Amino acid sequence: MLANRIALVTGAGSGIGRAVCQKFAKQQAVVVAADARLNAAEETAKLLEQSTEAASTPLNGHRAVQLDVRDSAGVSELFKRLSDVKAIPSIVVNAAGITRDKFMKDMTEEEFDDVIDVNLKGTWLICKAASQLMLENKLEKGSIVNISSVSAKGNMGQTNYAASKAGVEGMTKSIAKELAKFNIRCNAVVPGYIDTPMVQTVPEKLQQILLMLTPMGRMGLPEEVADAILFYASDQSSFVTGTALQVSGGFQMS
Repeated sequence: MLANRIALVTGAGSGIGRAVCQKFAKQQAVVVAADARLNAAEETAKLLEQSTEAASTPLNGHRAVQLDVRDSAGVSELFKRLSDVKAIPSIVVNAAGITRDKFMKDMTEEEFDDVIDVNLKGTWLICKAASQLMLENKLEKGSIVNISSVSAKGNMGQTNYAASKAGVEGMTKSIAKELAKFNIRCNAVVPGYIDTPMVQTVPEKLQQILLMLTPMGRMGLPEEVADAILFYASDQSSFVTGTALQVSGGFQMS
């Protein structure tokens, strides 16, 4: 489905990001696995090399890169390096994200800013740099997939995270409208309660409540979210842009 296409995935060192990398590699994409933790990105790239054979592109194999999505200079440098070797990603997945959960009365300004900077500003920086490179190289098609969350509807203890993810959904729709005439699509995936390292830090009592709110009665798997992202990345969704697909087992914020 993705043969000979280059895909950049942020937050690739674990969880949904790593699952996306593995799913894409199995579909013969060449993956640039980006993460703030270089060792985690390298571990992902090693897994891809062991399980798949990358298609022929200017990169000649999967790559791991260290990237702090909040750093505009670092983002620009990464895309410049890709441009210099004519390795232009036609697929971009923004899976980098963090939480700093606290009730608003206890949350510091720094904790609010950290989450907004990574989840919202970081997604915007990647979308901007990626789309500019796609346009400069006149790609026939492109797909950007952003990761939101059911928390975008509002969740106690997550004023920062909810704001960032609601922003991602609104931004996704705006980007989709701006880029549609260039055949660059932008969509969002909205995970619910997914078995990732981030969710595993949630207190056990709260985990049980979240399970009760999930009609399917279980946590989702990163691979199940990756399937939805693969749909958006591939030509199976060639006439789909500006949408948000919920992958949550029926979970509704209450």
